[in-house]
Amino acid sequence: MRLTNCSDLPCRFKSWRQPLQIAGFLSVWASLMCGCANVRITDPARTATEQFLLSQAGVKAVELLSFEAIHGRSAFLDIAHFAPMEKDFVLGEFRAKLLKSGVRVSAKREDAEIILEVRSAGVGIDRYESLFGIPALTAPSGVTSAAQVVTLITPEIAITKKIRQIGFASVGYVAYWADSGDVVASSGPVIGKTYREDWWLLGFGPRTIGSIPPVDHKSD
Repeated sequence: MRLTNCSDLPCRFKSWRQPLQIAGFLSVWASLMCGCANVRITDPARTATEQFLLSQAGVKAVELLSFEAIHGRSAFLDIAHFAPMEKDFVLGEFRAKLLKSGVRVSAKREDAEIILEVRSAGVGIDRYESLFGIPALTAPSGVTSAAQVVTLITPEIAITKKIRQIGFASVGYVAYWADSGDVVASSGPVIGKTYREDWWLLGFGPRTIGSIPPVDHKSD
């Protein structure tokens, strides 16, 4: 039987030290790579698609208005009859179009030559959906011991499916002299329109087209 020579122990310790150092390094690196990070995700009540459909429709409607008849005049903007969705944005576009057309916007009613009343027949979104296939079905499957109905939902089987959203914005105005009330000019209501369309084929999609951001592909 061969006895272990104590003088060999330092050599063996040195041979073990390098693998131990490597293992320690790897464990530290793994702990750093596995560090926790929290990502805050917001989910607002209104989607970007909804807001863009309405606001861009308002932009298109305002572009159709003409203010040549009141060019160079001071006008007070009366918005008492204008209360649709996206009110602030559409009115901002309306005011910008006034200024670009050479109309001076007065902050006070008594300082204006002309009163400009803005109105809208409507600002909103219509939604159309079509499906060629078998829609998802919902049916009660039974009653549990706690008298709660268990709902059974079958998956949708779509060969082709299309969802189309169309945004509409209507804007009009009437302008009259502040002192006499005689009509100077009127316009509209004019209508701006935007759209977004998503479709699926054999379960693949959606393929998106439209006239609003963040849609990449446009098709008029």
